[in-house]
Amino acid sequence: MNHLRDTSVAIFGATSRLSHALALEYGRLGYAIFLAARDIDEGERIAKDVEIRTGTKTCARKFDALDYPSHSVLVDTIGQMVGPPSVAIVAFGDMGDHSVSKTNFEAARKVLEINYTGAVSICEAMASVFESRGSGSVVGLSSVAGERGRQSNYFYGSAKGAFTLYLQGLAHRLAKSGAHAMTVKLGFVDTRMTYGLESAIPVASPERAARAIVKAQQKKCTSMYYPTFWKPVMSLIRMLPSRVVHRTEL
Repeated sequence: MNHLRDTSVAIFGATSRLSHALALEYGRLGYAIFLAARDIDEGERIAKDVEIRTGTKTCARKFDALDYPSHSVLVDTIGQMVGPPSVAIVAFGDMGDHSVSKTNFEAARKVLEINYTGAVSICEAMASVFESRGSGSVVGLSSVAGERGRQSNYFYGSAKGAFTLYLQGLAHRLAKSGAHAMTVKLGFVDTRMTYGLESAIPVASPERAARAIVKAQQKKCTSMYYPTFWKPVMSLIRMLPSRVVHRTEL
């Protein structure tokens, strides 16, 4: 039985392995779960799995990151479907194909809009709810790719960097009301978006990442890296002189 009947968690971009793991973590804590997914069939499958495995109330609804007018409408339905939201996780992203984006700005624009404009739009809709109430957490999944511009993924990286900066400002704004925003700077996590990428750096488990994110959110952290070793790694990369970086294939 859901012992937190008045609280729910909304996950936007609900079909990744990390989002599924987050839904299970919050479900086990007794939160009702609202899943917003582009692939509604997969979203409904995950909702049923979470409901069976945790016993909590779940539902899934169609979500398009680029259909901005629909975002506030979707947010208004959360309370009706699963109860008032207390946590909103903005978990979607699209790396695109950088080799295509370099020569096709329409492809580049899609990457920029999904990872920044779409993410900001849904964050603002949820932030307005939490700010007026004086409680609630917006959790944005950003990326270490936004820490420094690199030739291999600068469209995706610049969008995530902008999203990180936005979340910092949102955290400042919400703190005045008692609400909260947190930036999660992810390294490589084992999801469909990273499938097939070659890297000598370890790929993190979605389940462990989910546990760390839930723990940090409940502590009202404003920023976290996961895996944690990315914090010193990115600190070093940010300090590298351009003349050094420009000789690499990063």
